[in-house]
Amino acid sequence: MPPAPHPTFERTETLPAALRAWAERDPDRPFLHEVGGTSRSYGQFHEDALRWADAFRRAGIQPGDNVPSIATTSIAAQEHWLALGWLRAVHIGVNTDFRGRSLAYVLGNCRARRMLCEKSFLSRVSEVADELDLLELVIVVDADPEELPTEFPVPLRSGTELWHSARPATDLAVPERHEIACITYTSGTTGPSKGVLIPWGRLWPDELWMTMTSDDVHYCPFPVFHLSGMAPLAWLGFPGGQVVLRESFKTQAFWDDVRKYGCTVAAIIPVMMTWLLDQPARPDDLDNPLRSVAIGPVIPGVDEFKRRFGVQVRTKFGNTEVGTPLYAGPDVSADRASNGLWVAPGYEVRLVDEHDYEVPTGQVGELLVRTTEPWRMAVGYYGMPEKTAEAWRNGWFHTGDGVVRGEDGRYHFVDRIKDSMRRRGENISAAEVEAYVNEHPAVMESAAIGVPWERGEEEVKVCVVLVEGATLTPEELHQFLAERMPAFMVPRYIEFVADPERTEAMQRIKKPPLRIDPLNERTWDAQRKQWARAGTH
Repeated sequence: MPPAPHPTFERTETLPAALRAWAERDPDRPFLHEVGGTSRSYGQFHEDALRWADAFRRAGIQPGDNVPSIATTSIAAQEHWLALGWLRAVHIGVNTDFRGRSLAYVLGNCRARRMLCEKSFLSRVSEVADELDLLELVIVVDADPEELPTEFPVPLRSGTELWHSARPATDLAVPERHEIACITYTSGTTGPSKGVLIPWGRLWPDELWMTMTSDDVHYCPFPVFHLSGMAPLAWLGFPGGQVVLRESFKTQAFWDDVRKYGCTVAAIIPVMMTWLLDQPARPDDLDNPLRSVAIGPVIPGVDEFKRRFGVQVRTKFGNTEVGTPLYAGPDVSADRASNGLWVAPGYEVRLVDEHDYEVPTGQVGELLVRTTEPWRMAVGYYGMPEKTAEAWRNGWFHTGDGVVRGEDGRYHFVDRIKDSMRRRGENISAAEVEAYVNEHPAVMESAAIGVPWERGEEEVKVCVVLVEGATLTPEELHQFLAERMPAFMVPRYIEFVADPERTEAMQRIKKPPLRIDPLNERTWDAQRKQWARAGTH
């Protein structure tokens, strides 16, 4: 049965407060490590965060400011986030794959006056600066004054110069649970990316991580612009554990990293587990310190993974907005009865039809979520009151995900109801993909769909209607998109369609017929550089 509910939270039970407490109690306790790089104790990390807070306010960052940050995963990037939090400014992680229209949209949508940027990304900011009327200053966090470009469309400040003139800010009050810790941009369902307002109360060791102790070391190969790269600081920071940061996941390096740093816990996405299983077996596969891995959803190879590497596997279900309202563990298998999900303490869920009426047990319904404690979930979408009201209607957050509840009370994910795709751990809006495709002068209209991938999640396919008389090859369209889109959005499959089925009212392309036979003889596979059914075209 599910465990008892969490106790009531104090309003100052936040990550900054927890890190400060450890810094005062045990300043030399190890906290963060960069693979192949530097490390920080709790005392060092907390002091550096406060010093960056002073540096940033010297540069004019004020409480309530939205501050985008384009940075690779590093201890410094985490310090910048906590520094902004102490200032009551709001950190906005910018996907390092964004450029052009995607980058201009996020920087404009969040109404940024000042932003943080590593010097390697400055050229991208320069390309879109003319579209950003509000942007007044770019703080180049890793640049000395002499490294700054002499000509740039926006004033620049050297981060190292600010750092050297700063002192740890000791006059700042602890952020409270209701205050916004960050804005995370997610594709969500349809349309442009939405900025999810994440309060500090959302960053907490939820049920999946409540068993973590001060002896645990968490392996984190996720980017700092995702909650997956930020939340581990809370999961381990509250109990006083350690986090190992890697800029990106490297299959061949995973187990070597785990052994070198003594990692005991990790969170991975399904494709990562598949990649690890695809590696040749080694005599020392069982000789590793890892005891627990979290994955969502469970894949068929989970039992082989457990046997081969001697670990327990937990699973979860959730998203950026709600956290993990459903979980299973401490150990699950591929058996449906084993990986069925319980409702996590502090959450309430419902399964409903399109009008928010409850569906009976055994019938698929949309998962709705709310919490019994304040500030455990996101509070809305920045600058999008209509989208916020739509998602949180009737007092519940609508996930857009189809879930079924069994007779035993366990929940099982079935499929997404909303029109989005998930690829390599990224949520992708179909409308956003279509907007890019439609920019090509030879394209009249397009429809993006997800194609199930044999290793889990999906690949992106676009079905394209050309302008009458226009000519275009799949290779040409793919090249056009690869130069403009974030890499994770670029469609793998392209099909030209002449007369697709359409809806009666709006005459939009119907997507269900496109999903019936997505890898047909007319579909080009960009990865294999051939037609999806080789030899048939």
